[in-house]
Amino acid sequence: MNDKELAKRRLHLRNLVVMALADGSLGEREVNLVADRCAELGLDEYDLQKAVEFGLGDDAALELPTVRDEQIELMLDLIRMMAADGVLDEGEKRLFALAAAKMSIDTPEIEKLIDSALRE
Repeated sequence: MNDKELAKRRLHLRNLVVMALADGSLGEREVNLVADRCAELGLDEYDLQKAVEFGLGDDAALELPTVRDEQIELMLDLIRMMAADGVLDEGEKRLFALAAAKMSIDTPEIEKLIDSALRE
């Protein structure tokens, strides 16, 4: 994997950690989802550690992709992360809504993404 692809995957993982921590805690299901997604992205424990450190830091924030396919992939993962612990926290919902708005993803498309993510 080239440096650009590696950076993109690390950013995606960091975004997942930011969402996982949006409710103020990191539950077992969220940890498992982040770890599984890390492996699926071809990243290692070091990348996971760095993503968690970022998520716990004062500057933690979503860094949104500009390519549409990457935006959709991120939104699907954010939905899965929000649903992982079975509770839709207000902080998670606000973060998700902000990300959707910044990426110009409208309500009908969000509803399709939610349906798709929760059917898996």
